[in-house]
Amino acid sequence: MAKDSNGSYRHILKYTGIFGGVQGLSIVLGLVRTKLVALILGPSGMGLASLFNTTVGFVSQATNLGISFSAVRHISALYDGGQKEELEHFVKVIRGWCLLTALIGMLVCVAIGPLLSQTTFAWGNHSLHFMLLSPAVGMLAITGGETAILKGMRSLGSLAVIQVLTVVAALVISVPIYYVFGESGIVPVIVLMALATMVLTVRQSFRLMPLMLCGARGILGEGMDMVRLGVAYTLAAIVGTASEMFIRSYLNVTGDLDVLGLYNAGYMLTITYAGMVFSAMEADYYPRLSGVQHDIATTNDTVNRQMEVSLLLISPMLAGLIVFLPILVPLLFSQQFLPVVGMAQVAALAMYMKVLTLPVAYITLARGYSLSYLFLETSYYVVFVLLVIFGYRQWGLLGTGIAVTLAHLFEYLLVNVYAYKKYGYRSSVTVYRYAIVQIALGLLAYMLTLTAEGVLYWAASALVILLSMGLSLQVLRSKTHLWQALTKRFLR
Repeated sequence: MAKDSNGSYRHILKYTGIFGGVQGLSIVLGLVRTKLVALILGPSGMGLASLFNTTVGFVSQATNLGISFSAVRHISALYDGGQKEELEHFVKVIRGWCLLTALIGMLVCVAIGPLLSQTTFAWGNHSLHFMLLSPAVGMLAITGGETAILKGMRSLGSLAVIQVLTVVAALVISVPIYYVFGESGIVPVIVLMALATMVLTVRQSFRLMPLMLCGARGILGEGMDMVRLGVAYTLAAIVGTASEMFIRSYLNVTGDLDVLGLYNAGYMLTITYAGMVFSAMEADYYPRLSGVQHDIATTNDTVNRQMEVSLLLISPMLAGLIVFLPILVPLLFSQQFLPVVGMAQVAALAMYMKVLTLPVAYITLARGYSLSYLFLETSYYVVFVLLVIFGYRQWGLLGTGIAVTLAHLFEYLLVNVYAYKKYGYRSSVTVYRYAIVQIALGLLAYMLTLTAEGVLYWAASALVILLSMGLSLQVLRSKTHLWQALTKRFLR
């Protein structure tokens, strides 16, 4: 193994560990909160909270013009170039646009409150609830702009602090309110959480780049390039959020809030868990890929290495998740959520496809082909919605888990074939070899949940997890000199 190759693998592993560690801590704190909230509200209350949160996310994505994404590139370029005055001025432009989008978002949320109530609920009038959620939409817009400033200026430490403190605030705010007011506290909790997140973000951002009102008049006309860049990404986010909102509304109307709460719990268990590994991609992998995106050979090498490390890290976690879900679900939620185990176990298989898709999907983002990105995202979500509806009608909650996995398989084929034709991307033989072995072990773990019981189940499952973990550690050790580094640190 060449020296530079070793260094690249070590770099990927290091930053995946850092951001994954922060994400892991947030998940642990979030799980404590989820457990308490699940005990207080039950599946129906969790479903109702999910419905309101998804709606707020939809309105926010529809009105923020993608500034939280499109601003990062420009800030990054000015920061790297040492252009202090231009940077200070552009920050004013961002804050001006974010204030405008915050006001627009609040007005839209109030205006379409009755429509949201009719399309989301099959019972009662919830127009007032959606109107009262409008401040949360406005605060999310401001938070997005300040987060873009922190990302562009490489203030990753501040972002990590904000992430952890936000989860702590969620725990402190939500549990007492839910305990006292029950489901009536859902709307106040969402608004207060948006306020807490905004205050924490603004506090860090203003320290780095203080608020300056002087010379702010007329700055909105200067941000049109940023806005145009963000529109396609906003449309893609709207499609995604609208799809999630539609699915949750469909489950609420055709099933009930209990079904919705169970689906949301299963989806959260699989997607959030894998987020520990995926969280490093936006912060570290995406900028690295952007720097080499015009060189096909280097792009392929960068993508394949990221995919190898991510696959090796996440595979033992997924095998363990599939095996231990019957214990984790009542531990993290309550006995009422046990019906979600089957759905979550089969949905966990989708994460093998996601880890083979996401690094390739970032090629389109790195090259700035926003319309291509919009096409790929829209195609995936259309298939995702159709499969979930079909799966639920045929097999109930288990069918939604099957649908999630099939949708991710479709996305893998779509994104990889598109990258093969459009950019000349070629997946390495090494990636295929690791994927075949690890996915086979994941499928074996899932088959054991269907066929084995008692001592046989736990013994065979433990063997599968150990095999997956052993393969990952052996490869990471050979490619990153991981064992030598750990030994030196221990001896010190």
